[in-house]
Amino acid sequence: MSDRNGPEASAASPAGCRGRRQSILVAGFGNVLRGDDGFGVEVVRRLAADAVGGDAHFLEVGTGGIALAQELLTPYDRLVIVDAMTRGGAPGTLYVVEVESVETLTSVDMHMAVPSRALGLAQALGALPPQIYMVGCEPGSVDELDMTLSPAVSGAVEGAMIEVRRLLADLGV
Repeated sequence: MSDRNGPEASAASPAGCRGRRQSILVAGFGNVLRGDDGFGVEVVRRLAADAVGGDAHFLEVGTGGIALAQELLTPYDRLVIVDAMTRGGAPGTLYVVEVESVETLTSVDMHMAVPSRALGLAQALGALPPQIYMVGCEPGSVDELDMTLSPAVSGAVEGAMIEVRRLLADLGV
């Protein structure tokens, strides 16, 4: 995995993307009943409400990652996953990571609540898009029953939306 932090980082434009519009799936993971774990769903909801548009499609995965694997049976050029991502930073820290490899799953459960398992199933189905990115946010609290994001994570939602929009713009969406 390669890692880029902050809105000042820029992505390289993929070769061969000129001339036709690319299709992108933006998928939000997380449990909205577990505080900051609902970050990915909140970002995707807001992006969909803003009608970011074009050839971008939005999917609230929640904790049912099998829905992502099923959706990927429709070919996409790029997948952007938004989720809470524990990497040791301060709550609210944003991460943009390009996924460079995915381990194929050998068994399936119906929830697959984490992106890596959903991607593993999509890999087994031969349904992974050529480009996969994750936009993540360091959570503060995910252990209590709470339907609101902490102030630090709530403050990071707009920054995550900017990062997703940048990834969409890279392909002219």
